[in-house]
Amino acid sequence: MLAGPTAVGKGTVSADVRRRYPEVAISVSATTRPPRPGEVEGVHYHFVSDEAFDAMVEGGELLEWALVHGRRRYGTPRSAVDAAVATGRPVLLEIDIQGARQVRRTYPQARFVFLAPPSWEELVRRLVGRGTESAEEQDRRLATARVELEAEPEFDTTIVNHEVRQAADDLVSLMGLPVRD
Repeated sequence: MLAGPTAVGKGTVSADVRRRYPEVAISVSATTRPPRPGEVEGVHYHFVSDEAFDAMVEGGELLEWALVHGRRRYGTPRSAVDAAVATGRPVLLEIDIQGARQVRRTYPQARFVFLAPPSWEELVRRLVGRGTESAEEQDRRLATARVELEAEPEFDTTIVNHEVRQAADDLVSLMGLPVRD
């Protein structure tokens, strides 16, 4: 389970794992936010309406879910995770801090990894540099990130994302997989 503050690179690290380690099942979260440029339905997220998300919550279909940045909801569909776990396949959940707390109650045996930025300044640079949020949204996300960084002690391990490939290699090593090119 991988969590960390906004713009730390969770999606980028997960994408590198997806590309180089196809045996790892990577959960695809549902979200009520619209896609960013380049995001693909079913690969990066399941983009759903508020009504569809409500139905998923009411039906017990989500392993975890949270309101993130006070605006949009994100959640992990339970069925795909349960199916992968049942087959013994390593599973990577890329989720936020609130979701990690919920998953700890459901899967206490999971390894909880905090992905940290090299510095606050680098986190701000990454968020602003991706250019996908308005200034108002950036401010909201950075305020949330300050709180999320305080959650680091709740995790089993911390990986500092200095460089994506190294962070991904450190993550798969923790999963017991051999590092490869």
